Amino acid sequence: MNSLLTIIKSDYIQRTRNYNFVVTLFVSVAIAYTFVPEPNANYSTISVNGYVGFYNASWFGYVTAIMSTIFLSLIGFYLINSSIQKDIDTKLGLIIASTPLRNSKYLFTKVISNFLILLTIVLAIFCMSILLFFMYNDGYTFEFSEFLVPYLSITLPAMLIISVIAIIFEIILGRYTTLMNITFFFFFAFLVGSQITSQREFTLDVLGSKIAIREIENQVQVHTNNSIDNLEINIGFTSKGNRTFKKFEFNGMSFPLSFIYSRFLWMGISLLSIPLISLLFHRFDIKNHIKLPNPLTRKLQKVEYNKIDLKSLKNLTSTITILPLLKTEFMLLIRAGNMWLWLLNGIGFLILGIVPTTIGHRFVLPILWFLQVHRISRVTVKEFINNTYYFSFTSNKPLLRLLSSQVLSATALLILLTTPLLVKLSISGSMYQIITILVGALFIVLLSSVIGLLTKGKKFFEILFFMITYANINAISLTDYFGGLSSSNVYLFKLITSCIVLAFVTFSVRNFQLKTS
Repeated sequence: MNSLLTIIKSDYIQRTRNYNFVVTLFVSVAIAYTFVPEPNANYSTISVNGYVGFYNASWFGYVTAIMSTIFLSLIGFYLINSSIQKDIDTKLGLIIASTPLRNSKYLFTKVISNFLILLTIVLAIFCMSILLFFMYNDGYTFEFSEFLVPYLSITLPAMLIISVIAIIFEIILGRYTTLMNITFFFFFAFLVGSQITSQREFTLDVLGSKIAIREIENQVQVHTNNSIDNLEINIGFTSKGNRTFKKFEFNGMSFPLSFIYSRFLWMGISLLSIPLISLLFHRFDIKNHIKLPNPLTRKLQKVEYNKIDLKSLKNLTSTITILPLLKTEFMLLIRAGNMWLWLLNGIGFLILGIVPTTIGHRFVLPILWFLQVHRISRVTVKEFINNTYYFSFTSNKPLLRLLSSQVLSATALLILLTTPLLVKLSISGSMYQIITILVGALFIVLLSSVIGLLTKGKKFFEILFFMITYANINAISLTDYFGGLSSSNVYLFKLITSCIVLAFVTFSVRNFQLKTS
């Protein structure tokens, strides 16, 4: 037991000291600040038929518990889904493989470590929710139990389940990172969609927030004397537009024993799945996953140097143009990841040409660009990942040639994938939409470049890009970077200005790295 605790402690400390975790923690706290809108805000996070609760302790506790459960179920997975891969990269896995530690125990330590990582973020959000109560409350008294109960009943069990799911996904799909991320994205969409269905079976709810959502609906029903079928629940950041939210008093709830038992049952099933999934664990014996040439069948060719005609060799020529680098960087993007992913890209490419322009612009485009996350997240960090930055930094004009070619090639790839949509827009004369798409492609690449240069990794951008994509699919105009929801000159000016700022930061940070490396 002491050895397991030592492994868990060491793994937790090592991962919390990671720069990506610190950034994610601060971003999570900043987002938690918006879970309960300020009194004069023009949006809501949870509303029923235009009704929101008075700002009492119950409303703060349950709303922030529901929102943090949904938020961390998505973001948390992408934060912790590479715990085994880190041991492979650091060669720690080879040491673990040589010890008598069993696979099930090792995976159990990873689950607990994942859970502690998410628990740390939950505690930060929990403290933020209490702080928001004292900032915004409508004169109600503070009741600590109204905060503690929903977090213990809903959020913490969900975080343990997500911790186990992250390990299962990594073992099964660890070799196919992009497929793993995409699969979980749709799995998460299914889980969230089940939260707002009319089905009232709470024991089968994995995230556990459906029962609280239904109780909010029931109390609105009592307040308005309306049938439950006429109530419409909105979860997420929803703009109120010209509407005025009405208030009702939410008094919390008492969780039935069947729901409490179901939470323990889901956690028990998750933990019991660890011994089963350990049967598929490679225990860091990854030589079978890598195709190496067989030295017995490889024919060695003897080169007779005295027979080489030096006069027949071409003279070396040097060039300072950017075109060869553009071609090289573009081919690196094309060849990144598994080639079968281009089948999905091809399907998205065809859908863009088939569906109506509005649907293609608002929904298909962000999903198609989202599929390139493993490519554009490496635009400026592949030198650090492959330890070739010393070689790259000594190239001729690394700022004007190398960095520019990386940004331009990634932008060109995104634009090329949207060719069918651009053609249809050009035929209809929609030049504004064409410009926003072109600028949007540059914006997301520059955002990836800035984050990659600052963090020297791709994890944080992947998490952020998943958040942006999910928000765009749910029509949140704040995250619209490609003109799918906005059509004003002010929006275009802000987007272009953002690109200029990001470009300045990108070149400034790389210039600083060149001088200090």
